[in-house]
Amino acid sequence: MLSIIIPTYNEKKNLAELADRLKNAATEAEIIIIDDNSPDGTGEFARHLGLKVLIRPDQTGLASAVLEGFKLARGDILCVMDADLSHPPEILPEMLRLIKSGSAELVVGSRLVAGGGQADWSFARRMLSNIARWPARFLTDVKDVTSGFFMVKRAAIEGIKINPIGYKILLEILAKGKYHKAVEVPIIFADRSGSKSKMGMRATGEYLLQLTMLYGDKLLGKLKERGKKNG
Repeated sequence: MLSIIIPTYNEKKNLAELADRLKNAATEAEIIIIDDNSPDGTGEFARHLGLKVLIRPDQTGLASAVLEGFKLARGDILCVMDADLSHPPEILPEMLRLIKSGSAELVVGSRLVAGGGQADWSFARRMLSNIARWPARFLTDVKDVTSGFFMVKRAAIEGIKINPIGYKILLEILAKGKYHKAVEVPIIFADRSGSKSKMGMRATGEYLLQLTMLYGDKLLGKLKERGKKNG
């Protein structure tokens, strides 16, 4: 079973379209909304749409929301994506096929492989994004380590300690997960529909802290060899 975990904060305006597209793309999936007490009523609206919802009154942060979603999920395959329509639900069947066929245990919706990209991004924004990914190159062979759209077998994350820091939980899973092969599938990342970017000074600092901790684990021999990717 596939469980789709979607952290939200003030995404009510996007939720109806997202739910429709998800139900068309993954007809039997469990959809879980983890809402950080959105003032716009995202959580209650998600319940109105018939989705599984957890509203967190006192917790904030994408990584911790994802971990809460993993705990609630009933599926043996877990997917994480944004609610702001930047990630195309239509690619879910291909991601699921790769995992069910045994071609991969971890599939990343990637902007950085052939066919992928970012819609309407300026050169400066692309450059900053590339610079942010550069320090992670010794932790994994996956190119788009900052993607927020991925699918993973539950068995690949069971028993590993994931630090709920910041927004880049994929990097933590790539570095620590129990998988043999990760595959990147191309996506066109649509500019955020009515939502502000999650990356700011605080998020950047948390990302740097995450990298520091992961490299510390690597130096201590706590991380596995880098996983294979893309065939």
